[in-house]
Amino acid sequence: MGQPITVTVREGSRSEVRFFEANRSITGMAIELYPSADAALGDRPPDVLAKRLFDLGATKVTVYSNVVTVEAPASAWADLEPKATFTIEHLFEFYGSDAGWSFEARGMEAPASKVV
Repeated sequence: MGQPITVTVREGSRSEVRFFEANRSITGMAIELYPSADAALGDRPPDVLAKRLFDLGATKVTVYSNVVTVEAPASAWADLEPKATFTIEHLFEFYGSDAGWSFEARGMEAPASKVV
């Protein structure tokens, strides 16, 4: 099991944007942009995180170093923000099916039924 990530959330200047600042880097110096769920392919940490966030209801995800910018309908944030925070915090604990970890295997409830 990997280390959990500590996350601080800030609202964007637009009501549909949230910035999730982590205490560790998720990418290198490249900006990873996911304009839709179809772009969240691959098995690198930002790809997996973007897929999980889209499964929760995000409409756009950008990951740059330790900041994850998520867009979603403004009305969704009351429900989405705690789920997105949890998903980011636990990204490296349950990473990939080959790691042998899952929310279910650990006796935990996943934040959404489609989280991998």
